[in-house]
Amino acid sequence: MKKIKYYLETSVFNFVFADDEPAKKKVTEQFFKHWNNIDGEMYISEVVTKEIERAPSDKREKLFALIEKCKPSLIYLDKEVEAVAEKYIQEGIIPLKYRDDALHIAVAVVNDLDVVVSWNLRHIVKLKTKLGVEGVSRLLGYHEIEITTPEEVL
Repeated sequence: MKKIKYYLETSVFNFVFADDEPAKKKVTEQFFKHWNNIDGEMYISEVVTKEIERAPSDKREKLFALIEKCKPSLIYLDKEVEAVAEKYIQEGIIPLKYRDDALHIAVAVVNDLDVVVSWNLRHIVKLKTKLGVEGVSRLLGYHEIEITTPEEVL
C-alpha cells in the first residue's frame, strides 16, 4: 500500500504552542509524538514558511525548530497552484481575504497529495469547503482530497 501524503497547514504547527487551547494543544502534541507510527509522508509549502515568518520572533523560532525536527518536504508555489487557489476564491469557497487558505489547499491538490491537515475550522476544515473543493477540483481534472484535523488523523 502506498504511503499517504499529508499536507500540514500552518495551524497544525501553531497549536503545539497554543497554551490558550489546551485540548487542541494536547492532540497536536500527540500527533507529532506519534507521527512515526503514521504511515505517511509530511509536506508543507512556502505558504507555511511565509506565515511563520510573520510571527513574533520568539514564536517564529519555536515554529521553525519544530519544522526542522519534523523534516517535511517543502513545496513551492507555481502558476498552476495560484490558478487553482483563485478558482476556489472565485467560486466563493474561500474568501479573498483568506487567500493563503486557498493556497494551502491548492498546493495539496495540484501536487497530488492525499490529505490537508489543519486546525483552521473557519475556512479549511469545514463542510462547505470540503464539498466546494471536491467539486471544483473534479471540474479542473484533479483527484479528490481529504481535509481533516490532526485528531482525525490519529
